[in-house]
Amino acid sequence: MSRVSARMPPTQAESVIKNIIREIGQECAAHGETVSETLAAFMVKAVVLDPSNGFNMDRTLMKSDVQKLVKLCVSRLLDSKNPSLDTIKMQVYFDMNYTSRAALQSIFPQAELGTFLTLSKKDKERQLKELTMVVTGIRLFNRDCGKGGEGIDDLPAILQEAIPATTQHIDSQLQIAQDQAYRYTAILETVAKNPLLSMELQPYMLKEALYNMRQYETFLQIILSDIITCAQEVEMMIKQLGAQLEQLKMTVKSKTAVPTSQVFPIFIALSNLWTSFQDETVLISVLSNLTTHLEPFLGAHELLFPEKVMQNLLDGLTVKTDVCRMKEHMEDRVRPVDFRKQEWLFPETTANFDKLLIQYRGFCAYTFATTDGLLLPGNPAIGILKYKEKYYTFNTRDAAYLFAESPENYIDLIKEKAKKNAELIQLLELHQQFETLIPYSQMKDVDKHHIKPITKCESSTQTDTHILPPTIVRSYEWNEWELRRKAIKLANLRRKVTHSVQTDLSHMRRENCSQVYPPKDASTQSMRESSTRVPRPQIYIAGLRGGQGKITYGVKVNLTRAVDET
Repeated sequence: MSRVSARMPPTQAESVIKNIIREIGQECAAHGETVSETLAAFMVKAVVLDPSNGFNMDRTLMKSDVQKLVKLCVSRLLDSKNPSLDTIKMQVYFDMNYTSRAALQSIFPQAELGTFLTLSKKDKERQLKELTMVVTGIRLFNRDCGKGGEGIDDLPAILQEAIPATTQHIDSQLQIAQDQAYRYTAILETVAKNPLLSMELQPYMLKEALYNMRQYETFLQIILSDIITCAQEVEMMIKQLGAQLEQLKMTVKSKTAVPTSQVFPIFIALSNLWTSFQDETVLISVLSNLTTHLEPFLGAHELLFPEKVMQNLLDGLTVKTDVCRMKEHMEDRVRPVDFRKQEWLFPETTANFDKLLIQYRGFCAYTFATTDGLLLPGNPAIGILKYKEKYYTFNTRDAAYLFAESPENYIDLIKEKAKKNAELIQLLELHQQFETLIPYSQMKDVDKHHIKPITKCESSTQTDTHILPPTIVRSYEWNEWELRRKAIKLANLRRKVTHSVQTDLSHMRRENCSQVYPPKDASTQSMRESSTRVPRPQIYIAGLRGGQGKITYGVKVNLTRAVDET
């Protein structure tokens, strides 16, 4: 609508749009249908975008154009058997209602009341908030000790009971939605291969029913993801609550008085923790109610496709789940060597492979463009195409190759298809292409648009040890004792004198060689044999026996012969 009213002043264009939306609401109310302004505005956008309605985006709306626009919008809003309208209503409702994670006297002595009254309004509000939190913490502590806290609901127990029940309900609804989507997909896949059958089934609006069920499935997955996160938060908070209460018991024990500086921070922490429990309780309630209120937007399925009609359409067909379709072509991977200009990403070469934001909510772009809107899940395992900083998946390798040959052609085909079915703008996340606001339900995924793939590969680098010329001082010494040793050596050298001499042998020295003869065995013989003999000593002592007196006198007699006598 911004282009349609480009030539008008902003205030005038806004006034015209409001008048159109108001008139659409009044016309629908006259037929007994209540339409919100958000739904009417979305329908105006959808009708203007559809090329078959013949609105020129480059000129200002005339009175006849406004009347035609209002008529078309009212006609589509009153079509109660159109799955496309149910999908748009579901999207608007979800966007408007989805919520993401998101004892006074004893603690306020009478003596401090005068000081409190002199505070500013902002400071009073802050102090009263703190006092309320302290009171809440005291009541929670008394409740845990069994001495008070009447009327406080056991929020942890309530949440531990409500979360599994809500999760089970959503799981069952999700399974039903997926089974129905698989059946529609099986029929449409057969229709895409048989043009004659396509003409016969055109009045059934099978594609619109598939879009409706896939959108319902997407919303349930978003809600289920939030509930799982809520369950994790509750589990962590229960542990924190137990730890805080145990700390309070250890601090207080049986004391009659405890300094407020010790217990007040713990009371405030308890209050904050209990507020978090309350927030999680409200969130679970909102998500549960949101799930229940999404179910009425599926009413057209039972009217258009009773079980008997579905059985006739499915006769002889094989219904495949998304997982089965992926397993069929798991081994048929893209070969990057076949592409010189295109970049392909794979799980083993991309660190953040699972965090990349896939275009068209993960559905195969080629199949959707060439089969007039059939939604088949893409298989990231066979390769993700990176094209202009966006990422695309495909259900088969052949589809990937064909899309990679001319991506812009298929992207334009998808955009034109979305103009005819406005519910595809949110289902396939095409908001940026149509210059409209991103729904609140997808605001938390905005940062994913900026996620870049972190590719992994084997690589090595080498750098010089010293890039600049070396300036190493070889004579440097850090050891103090070594420096002292060198200083003493230098001091001693100053008192030394060096002398040098040169001999004739060292002057003009040249190489010399010598020859020797090895030693030989030799023997000698004497002239005659001779020998010598040492005289035998003969020494006698006389007078040792036979004396008359008491005293004995001995005489030594040496009778040894001289050497020369022998």
